[in-house]
Amino acid sequence: MTFRRRNDARPPLDSAALERLALAYVSRYATSKAKLRDYLKRKIAERGWGGEEPAPVETTVSRFAELGYVDDRMLAEARGRSLAARGYGAHRLTQTLGALGISEADARDARQQARENAWQTALRFAERRRFGPYAREVPDEAQRRRAFGAMIRAGHAPEHVRRILDARPGVVPDEDWQG
Repeated sequence: MTFRRRNDARPPLDSAALERLALAYVSRYATSKAKLRDYLKRKIAERGWGGEEPAPVETTVSRFAELGYVDDRMLAEARGRSLAARGYGAHRLTQTLGALGISEADARDARQQARENAWQTALRFAERRRFGPYAREVPDEAQRRRAFGAMIRAGHAPEHVRRILDARPGVVPDEDWQG
């Protein structure tokens, strides 16, 4: 069997090729303006730029945002819903949105929603992992420490984690429950 070597001697990018790359990227991935910008810059660095003017990266990103192909606010809200459905907390959402390069203004609504649903998402995570009221039996100290660490890494507030882990198996506490 003979393997062909891929021809990496591609021509440098021009405006039309840059546009095609951007369109292919946003059609395949839900992405932010910052991620699209980074992708286009990386492709220019890999293949070079063949145009006489500087590469229109910012213009392309702005136009794609105006056309609605890239919408940071909607992406932030979608990621917030997705993380909440899996039981991840507000801190985890903040980390995710930061990695996507989403601005504070575009992330504001998603973060507010995460704060409002913090208790429910903490309970959802505890249920998925069978912690606290969803455990089969009262955990020993080592199990409790592991559960505490897992919930903190999932982005939940320490006071919520303590209240959930203090609950006896089978007794789901209310948000205002004080143990």
